[in-house]
Amino acid sequence: PQPRILPRTAPQSPGTYPWRLNITATVFWVGEDATERNPVANHKSSWDSAWKESFGGFDNPDPLHRTMDFRPKTFIPRQNPFYVALPYNDVCKGEHKPEASRVIPWFHREFSGKGQSVCKGRWVQIIYNKRSCFAQWEDCGPFTTEDWPYVFGDKPPVNTHNKGAGIDISPAVRDYLGIPGGTAIVHWRFVEFYRIPRGPWSKWGDNNPFVNRDLGPGKRALQTKEDRLRQQQEAIQRELMKDPAKLRRQLQG
Repeated sequence: PQPRILPRTAPQSPGTYPWRLNITATVFWVGEDATERNPVANHKSSWDSAWKESFGGFDNPDPLHRTMDFRPKTFIPRQNPFYVALPYNDVCKGEHKPEASRVIPWFHREFSGKGQSVCKGRWVQIIYNKRSCFAQWEDCGPFTTEDWPYVFGDKPPVNTHNKGAGIDISPAVRDYLGIPGGTAIVHWRFVEFYRIPRGPWSKWGDNNPFVNRDLGPGKRALQTKEDRLRQQQEAIQRELMKDPAKLRRQLQG
């Protein structure tokens, strides 16, 4: 099947973004050395020059060296082992790219300072064979960091290497989804943190709002829930005020 991007006008749930359908996913991992398939070593990421150290070590992709709860056997990861790479970096030489504020849907809401990425740590939902997984965006690729028309727009990936791969997934994502090899056809979309259920992706990581509530998305998600509850209560009160008799009955129990 050919890659397809659902239009922004397509029906979607609050807190979600349009699906990218039939996208080739390839597996990558923290600490991976450079190869022909992966020309850039993953000891560092686009946003972290010491990614391997920040993660806590080599995220061994060998299933024999991984636990049943989707982490490497030899250490507890200091960051979320459910991570992905997408082919866009919003920052270059300490500045946001010229198009970033225009094409990234959440840019103005998440902007925290000059050259501070608003993409790092964002959550995506990935579906393979009717199984759904959630992961954080922690690196850029495959093969390009400029493909915003695909990542945020309605174009297919520009990359033609590795079967036209449009997303890299970690070993944890691969194993949770039950992907048997190094590539697969998946669907993915961005999802706001408050829409994400708990799962193995909520267990580890100082970069993970489930674990570290001091992170912006975690704090904002809690505030969003409180705002929604308050709005619901205010709406109920407005409806009751339209019917004083009903209000009296409610107050009298």
